[in-house]
Amino acid sequence: MCGVAGAIGTIDDDVERAVRAMTDAQAHRGPDDAGFFRSPGAAGACFGFRRLAIMDLSPSGHQPMVDEQTGAVIVFNGEIYNFAELRGELAAAGASFRSTGDTEVILRAYAHWGPDMLRRLRGMFALAIYDPRRGSVLVARDRLGIKPLYHAEIRRPGGKTLLFASELRSLLATGLCGRALDPTGLATYLWNGFVVGPGTMVAGVSSLPAGAAATVAVDAPEIAPRPYWRLEAQPTRPAEESVAALKHELELAMRQHMVSDVPLGVFLSGGVDSSAVTSLAVRSGMGRVKTFHIGFDEGEFNESVYAKRVADALGTEHAEFRLTQERFRGLIEPALAGLDQPTFDAINSYVVSRVVREAGLTVALAGTGGDELFGGYRSFRDLPKAERLGRWTRLLPRALVGRGIGRAQAAFARGRERVPPQTRWGKLGDLIAGGTDLVALYQVFYGLYTTDFLAELADRAVLDRAPHGLSPAFADALGRSVRGADALTGTSLLELSLFIGERLLRDTDAASMAVSLEVRVPLLDHRVVEAALSVEAATRYQPLGKKQLLKQLGMPELDPALFERPKSGFVLPIEVWAKDQLAADIEATFADPDATRRVGLRSDTLLRLWRAFRGGAPGLYWSRVWAPYVLLKWCGQHRLALS
Repeated sequence: MCGVAGAIGTIDDDVERAVRAMTDAQAHRGPDDAGFFRSPGAAGACFGFRRLAIMDLSPSGHQPMVDEQTGAVIVFNGEIYNFAELRGELAAAGASFRSTGDTEVILRAYAHWGPDMLRRLRGMFALAIYDPRRGSVLVARDRLGIKPLYHAEIRRPGGKTLLFASELRSLLATGLCGRALDPTGLATYLWNGFVVGPGTMVAGVSSLPAGAAATVAVDAPEIAPRPYWRLEAQPTRPAEESVAALKHELELAMRQHMVSDVPLGVFLSGGVDSSAVTSLAVRSGMGRVKTFHIGFDEGEFNESVYAKRVADALGTEHAEFRLTQERFRGLIEPALAGLDQPTFDAINSYVVSRVVREAGLTVALAGTGGDELFGGYRSFRDLPKAERLGRWTRLLPRALVGRGIGRAQAAFARGRERVPPQTRWGKLGDLIAGGTDLVALYQVFYGLYTTDFLAELADRAVLDRAPHGLSPAFADALGRSVRGADALTGTSLLELSLFIGERLLRDTDAASMAVSLEVRVPLLDHRVVEAALSVEAATRYQPLGKKQLLKQLGMPELDPALFERPKSGFVLPIEVWAKDQLAADIEATFADPDATRRVGLRSDTLLRLWRAFRGGAPGLYWSRVWAPYVLLKWCGQHRLALS
């Protein structure tokens, strides 16, 4: 797990300084080692690298790594979990190795199979391989998008250069990229509370899509991503066969994810997903498993007792850490400083990562993906209902539907604060407008605000760049991916593409690497995902919300009674803390007309929202005030504004 940076195209001293600046800006991602490479000549490649040593802790794992036979040079961030199998296959074909890690295996695989070797990799990665024989650089990203790779094109009198890095902030550190907010990125953030790619919050900076690669010529450095894997519905197989295949992939993925040359532990919240990962880890036979849990003084959010019961039942070496309001207040500044892009949710990941890293662990396993694969969210129940409602209302006269919506919304707002509910039950009009479009309905369910309130918060010219919080191209691609799938599988694909791919994985990477911690997500191994998608809906999801198949395969030895309680994901009690220790700072931030104007928001609307939230108005969750607060803080920190 590391930080990569580089340039492709015209390489001069200014570009070299830019690559070194990007590398230095990512020191937190790799405190154990640093490396640099610059190809000869005016056109070529320049790479920088920061290393967090996980596998092969010796100097032989140093990057950028050069293949002496081909001259190819690699920088690579991530882990290849099947590298031992690939190493054996390559050795049988005559390859030799000097190191024991996975980086050299990728180089040898590239020499043997060329870019097609990407299809053989099982893991999380963002990589660049300079091939002087072809005069090009292969850039690629793993299938689910666990590891990020950002890029920007710069033009100077000397020529064109493509810059890339593991973090967007690294590109800003070069001084060669502008600091204008991207209107489409801003529009997606205001709807979702995070930026939906492939664009970013910064104009001119993009993200390489998950499961995509590009071959960039050094004399014409342009990225044209091509998918080598797609997240899509799989042909279903007979129940017994598909479940057996899923069980095999789960157990294999866990054994591979447990390999590490540094201390490793499992985050155990006490819920189904993390308990399944813990149980699979124990059954992997890779040694006694360490588990850790974050508890709170606020009893409503504290699940320590459940985590302890699971740990005791599985016999893990368990540690519990208590997070108080005072401790949280001390982490706010570094947590916000650690955000690579603004997001309302990453502070959860940062706090957990910080506590775990301070406890001496370098690698943590998480249960990310269980809800999305096995139907744990309300969306699996509500989206199919909304789709059926859309089919019904489509048959009614528009005027009648409009009057009904108006009366319902008036009833919701009667006698309430001046900000109406911004939750699902306050979005009836938006839901009806979504019709039977599963993507639009999903976005309405997850959007932070109603379309009416968004129009009060920001200019329509910005919001129109991303209807329903998605660029038109991204929305079209999502629509194609779910077309023909049943409603439950379509919901799963949307959860994996948006909640996981565009929010949770990006947040986890930035937050964990801010404290030099590697987080692994075995349930999102692509072979596990493919196997789960091949299980028929009735077996995979039913009964809805119970994740019975994951329980059956992941933790058959645990008493089901341990999980007979309302679902409660790991969430910090930010709502409580925002109204207490953070209240003065949030109000002052919203009251700054210059700061809000620079990012296209209206201060008076934000203050009205804040006061309604503090006054206990129904249907105003903490995320509705936290998202704009984080946006304003992040833009101020990085000096970004709408042009």
